[in-house]
Amino acid sequence: MTDPILQLSGATVVKDGRRVLDAVTLTIRAGEHTAIVGPNGAGKSILVSLLTHAERPLARADGEAPVRVLGASTWNIFDLRSQLGMISSAVHHQFVNGNSEGSISGEAAVLSAFLSSWGVLRYGAVTADMRRRAAAALESAGASHLGARMLDEMSSGEARRVLLARAFATAPRVLVLDEPTTGLDLAAQHAFMERVRGLARQGTTLILITHHIEEIVPEIGRVVLLREGRIAADGPRREVLTSRALSRLFQHPIVIESSGEYQYARPAPGPPVARPARG
Repeated sequence: MTDPILQLSGATVVKDGRRVLDAVTLTIRAGEHTAIVGPNGAGKSILVSLLTHAERPLARADGEAPVRVLGASTWNIFDLRSQLGMISSAVHHQFVNGNSEGSISGEAAVLSAFLSSWGVLRYGAVTADMRRRAAAALESAGASHLGARMLDEMSSGEARRVLLARAFATAPRVLVLDEPTTGLDLAAQHAFMERVRGLARQGTTLILITHHIEEIVPEIGRVVLLREGRIAADGPRREVLTSRALSRLFQHPIVIESSGEYQYARPAPGPPVARPARG
């Protein structure tokens, strides 16, 4: 079997006195492209924060580590960043609106990945090899023409392609996509996810966090349903991604439709689905 990317063993996170992640046990292995699906408030963002070590779980009474990422329970956060490629609307916002250094170019955004920074280049040496790899990443993302453009002058779709290039420029072992197409129009959504598919076929493990079924690219074979901080279902896509399971998850009748290799979900007329009792 391949090495684990993420191991949760009874992981619990408490916020404001509430268990937002409740004794979750989950293992995702290298090459096991996985989608984690749930409504808002299900605990998806907290799970991502455990993966990136932005959040820490409660200690276990038996002393076992509740979270291991790439086999280790502790990481230097800068070393971990080089192993995980992150794409989300929050990362996009950080670069466009939260960069205290002002506007940066597409090339600078990609180069910052090698320095584990959010676009600040003055505190590290940029080598010729870094520039070569950044150029290659931009080309692979279909964004070579955006290298000299300012990130805050790009459309959302263009900027997201640059950030995709940034995410895999360091050849990370896993690409983490947290609601990656939020804010993109339909054409930009499709173009972006087709680029992601190419990375999956090249061997980069995908972990997708979403409540948009259309973001689950065909290469993703495993789906985990998360509800109220607990795993509601986990298994092969064809067994988990069903109208019945999604209706229970979102507490409303859901219809799943297929178009080509993609699946889509839409609400169906009908009363809310009864909330399953927590065990």
